[in-house]
Amino acid sequence: MTALKHILLTTSIILSSWIMAQDTEIQPYEVIKQIDSVEIRFYPSATLVETSGGGNFGKLFRYISGGNDSEAKIAMTAPVYMSEDKSEMAFVMPVSVHQNGAPKPKGENVKLRVTEPRYVAAIRYSGYTNSSKESLHKKRLLEILQTNGIEATGVVEILGYDSPYKFYNRRNEVMVEIAYSN
Repeated sequence: MTALKHILLTTSIILSSWIMAQDTEIQPYEVIKQIDSVEIRFYPSATLVETSGGGNFGKLFRYISGGNDSEAKIAMTAPVYMSEDKSEMAFVMPVSVHQNGAPKPKGENVKLRVTEPRYVAAIRYSGYTNSSKESLHKKRLLEILQTNGIEATGVVEILGYDSPYKFYNRRNEVMVEIAYSN
């Protein structure tokens, strides 16, 4: 590959990841309180499309690309929810899709779920995620909650906000549902 082709390819990848990041709707939430590096958040109800097993991202991407009963294309949103072992994954539907009703999935082992409003605790971290970063931030999250007398009521989830092609200023989180009253 010539140097010019390499520069053009690199520039197009960076530009496309910047453009993709500009249009991505983020799931709405309200920060209620900050405790050290932990944010206590309130999430209103949302619609998730979820799956488990293998090829999770592909199954969910097919759904938002028209693999649903109305063949509707649905905008990609952030974050992508993942279980700790990556065996389960979910995409958040845009607020407009949640409000109007999401189309039924056609794909095998793909389903819709409407969440209840909930309180969560989350820690944000940067860079590409991996099991050692996830473990470190999970441990810190649970320690801070325990120290502050806040009960974790759910399982820890891994949240990714960025395309794999975004190289800088990446956003990841570990998050857990909590028993919290404002």
